Amino acid sequence: MKLSSYVVIHAVFGMTLLFGSKNPVIGQTPTLGKIEVVDPALNQLIPTDAIVELLVKDKFDWAEGPVALPKEKGIIFSDIPKNMLWKWSEEKKLEKFLHPSGYTGKSKFEGREPGSNGLAFNKKGELILCQHGDRRLAILEKDGSFKTLVDRYQGKRLNSPNDLVIKSNGDIYFTDPPYGLPKQIDDPAKELDFQGVYRLSTKGELTLLTKEMSRPNGIAFSPDEKTLYVANSDPLKAIWMQFPVQEDGTLGKGKVFYDCTSWVSPKKLGLPDGMKVDAKGNIFATGPGGVIIFSPTGKHLGTIATGVATANCGWGDDGSTLYITADKNLCRVKTKTKGKGW
Repeated sequence: MKLSSYVVIHAVFGMTLLFGSKNPVIGQTPTLGKIEVVDPALNQLIPTDAIVELLVKDKFDWAEGPVALPKEKGIIFSDIPKNMLWKWSEEKKLEKFLHPSGYTGKSKFEGREPGSNGLAFNKKGELILCQHGDRRLAILEKDGSFKTLVDRYQGKRLNSPNDLVIKSNGDIYFTDPPYGLPKQIDDPAKELDFQGVYRLSTKGELTLLTKEMSRPNGIAFSPDEKTLYVANSDPLKAIWMQFPVQEDGTLGKGKVFYDCTSWVSPKKLGLPDGMKVDAKGNIFATGPGGVIIFSPTGKHLGTIATGVATANCGWGDDGSTLYITADKNLCRVKTKTKGKGW
């Protein structure tokens, strides 16, 4: 395992092209897709002249899990098939950050998604990773090794932890679909007969919160942490659920926050996946078509339409920049709001 910080050199052609245009325009910032306004309230969150700035084009196999680096203007994010983390910063652009990131076994991984997925920093500044191949939540140690936080529920191995969110008290809430298993739901190594949403307390106690969702994926808290949102990346039931959070940290009865099953089509690539919430409770959720923006009441305000399957997003810089991992690309949108916790 290596922690490295060398820059990946990429070509510079001496001019900037506007991607997606039939006639590329010299001197303009490369873009990916467009911002679609459904409700005028979106203009309070995203400037009317905002663009989807393309930072890195066609470099990754499947980019995921962007999280801001606390002390610099940059982010790190997963490339799941490549089993590695990348770093992007304004100063140095794209660099390799960590390999392996999610599968540390010696034998060849037979599936497509061995690497890390969702990422988060705890209050100590330690990086927590959802590791597909190793089927666990782990902390990245200073020497580049990993310490297991949890890899079993009631003695049975987890499927492949996918995404996580850390509550203000330090408890970790995470989802566990089968996407990291070589044969996914039909993998013979799958030990649990459900896909769960869990809470790992600061005392190390693991609690199953719900197993009612077929493909739990992205996960986020409302600003007051009284509601937990969970995406379901099932094309037959493409929904976001919302659950009331009880005083003891468990969940009450959930209900559908938004159902986009009818959107799923070759014209709108992607499924409900990663998501983030801003300080006012608006939800920025990746799904069919790009990043879908909802009000706290579940009203569709607009879409950052990337035109490609879009995995996740995360706040960065001063908290107002939304970084987006969109298939093989990395892009960002500068907003008028700020992320929860900034």
